[in-house]
Amino acid sequence: MTVSVVVPVKDEAENVGALAREIASALKSEPDHEIIFIDDGSNDGTIAKLAALKSEIPHFRPLRHGRNLGQSRGIFSGVQAARGDIIVTLDGDGQNDPADIPALLKVLRADPALGLVSGVRVKRQDTASRRVASRLANSLRSAMLGDGATDSGCGLKAIRRDAFIAFPYFDHMHRYLIALVQRDGWKVAYVPVNHRPRLAGHSKYTNLGRTLVSIYDMLGVRWLQRRHGGPSKIEEI
Repeated sequence: MTVSVVVPVKDEAENVGALAREIASALKSEPDHEIIFIDDGSNDGTIAKLAALKSEIPHFRPLRHGRNLGQSRGIFSGVQAARGDIIVTLDGDGQNDPADIPALLKVLRADPALGLVSGVRVKRQDTASRRVASRLANSLRSAMLGDGATDSGCGLKAIRRDAFIAFPYFDHMHRYLIALVQRDGWKVAYVPVNHRPRLAGHSKYTNLGRTLVSIYDMLGVRWLQRRHGGPSKIEEI
């Protein structure tokens, strides 16, 4: 299995069908792939929609948590279950465009030193308040962590599975994948990607709540950076 696409979802019954079909279309040139959707404690009809997609979409694997555990746990569970060497993550609201997946895969495969390729959203289709909050958060995170990322919140990423499973798990870790990859000695590349308006459902985050949690998390990631000691090359004697 070469590519595993991992999509965490919660209460996205109106979005999962179209998104899964778009992902399948984007992976037509990938003969060896799987599409994993992780339901994270939905209370609407998401689970039924995912179950119905199993018979429609080849290589489709719907999984579920018994209760709501958060987006990072959804991604983590999906990566644990994945069989691919490369993991592609997308948000479950349909705002990430699956048509951009091949571009990320091409860049990652071209350089074995790359651990992660992150999308950078062009012409973001979010509210003005969310765009302002995102810019402030990115500036603060970049100053504290020095990761150089301008859009760490973009859910569309391609990452080597062996790099991901080496990370220490913590809630909200999906926002710091760039810093964690760099900490372990991998390079990071960026690709401009499309961003679309949400057509159904609503966001699970508030600007204030995200900011307060992010400050606490950034201090933890900074501690992880300082206590790591840097990557090392192991050679047989």
